[in-house]
Amino acid sequence: MHEMALCEGIRRVVDQAANRPDVTRVTRVRLEIGQFAGVEKAALSFAWEVVMRGSKAEGADLVMIDLPGKALCYDCMEEVEIPERLSPCPRCGGGKLLPQGGDEMQIKDMEVL
Repeated sequence: MHEMALCEGIRRVVDQAANRPDVTRVTRVRLEIGQFAGVEKAALSFAWEVVMRGSKAEGADLVMIDLPGKALCYDCMEEVEIPERLSPCPRCGGGKLLPQGGDEMQIKDMEVL
C-alpha cells in the first residue's frame, strides 16, 4: 500500500513545518491530489490516522482537494480537462494530447494552533 509511504513523506514535511515553539498542534492539512496521481483516497485516509499518531498532527483533519486531469491538444491548441489519460480532446475530438497536469499531489496548506 503506497499510501502509507505517501503519508510518511507528508508527516516529515508537516513535522518540519510544525517544529516551532509557537505551534502546539496541527488541526488540518489540505492536500491537492491530481486525478491521475494514482492515490486511493480511502487508503490514504486510513494511513493518515496511523502515520500521524504521536505527532503534532495526530487527530488533524485531512482534506483532499481533487485536481482535474489537463492536457494540451495539439490539434486545436487548447488546454482542456480530460477524464482519463487516453481520452480524446473534448473540444475537437483530436488525439494528440500532451498531459499538463493531474498527476501531482502536494500539501496546499495546514492549520496550526
